[in-house]
Amino acid sequence: MKPKVLILRTAGTNCDYETAYAFELAGAVPERVHVNTFISRRRRLDEFQILVLPGGFSYGDDIAAGSLLANEIRHKLRDAMLAFVDAGKLVIGICNGFQVLVKTGLLPGRNTSQQQATLYLNDSARFECRWVYLKLETSPCVFTRDTADIIYLPVAHAEGKFTASSPVLDAVETQQQVVFRYVNADGSPAEYPANPNGSDHAIAGICDPTGRIFGMMPHPERYLSRLNHPRWTRQPLPDEGDGLSIFRNAVNYIRET
Repeated sequence: MKPKVLILRTAGTNCDYETAYAFELAGAVPERVHVNTFISRRRRLDEFQILVLPGGFSYGDDIAAGSLLANEIRHKLRDAMLAFVDAGKLVIGICNGFQVLVKTGLLPGRNTSQQQATLYLNDSARFECRWVYLKLETSPCVFTRDTADIIYLPVAHAEGKFTASSPVLDAVETQQQVVFRYVNADGSPAEYPANPNGSDHAIAGICDPTGRIFGMMPHPERYLSRLNHPRWTRQPLPDEGDGLSIFRNAVNYIRET
């Protein structure tokens, strides 16, 4: 069985094609569908097994990054989204999609009525576009079950600083919800620019307590092949890029369940 993947798009989404291609490579059947199609009930979320909120600048990131799309989901698709999650299906948000998941309240824990954390302006006060190293932490995350301990991916964001109150951060750490942290190439703790945004606890990605809802700021869909690597002409690299395993893990999980 090839899982059906929904790539949810709207005005300003710009990573939907790359994300669809990543899931095709991983063995799924992706479909790019505009959010209004579900709001108008012409389609249903339960037609799919994996829901993706891809990167971009939804609605121009007016007010704050991801806020308008998050409000649409909270007020117009709340019941459908909760039913999707309750059915044991998978949700991933990448960059702008991570911002949306946090602002809907689906991350770090399922609380769709109250936002618990945010992705704030980078400490540098500018758009950061660079490649970074990520350390995989111990977590229940379904998307990283077969991912290397340290991976290399690009970031491209202006509001990527994960920040929350001390009690929320403590809970995220205690429940092992941190999936990725920004590190140096040798795995040591990172400071700017290796930590491109100044995230609390160097957090680059988190999951919910079930491991089935996952958000990350770096872009795995932008490193699927050695040809995507910035030094592919200058050093030997494996044919497969570090990002592909994240999509394959999701596809394999659905096939197994």
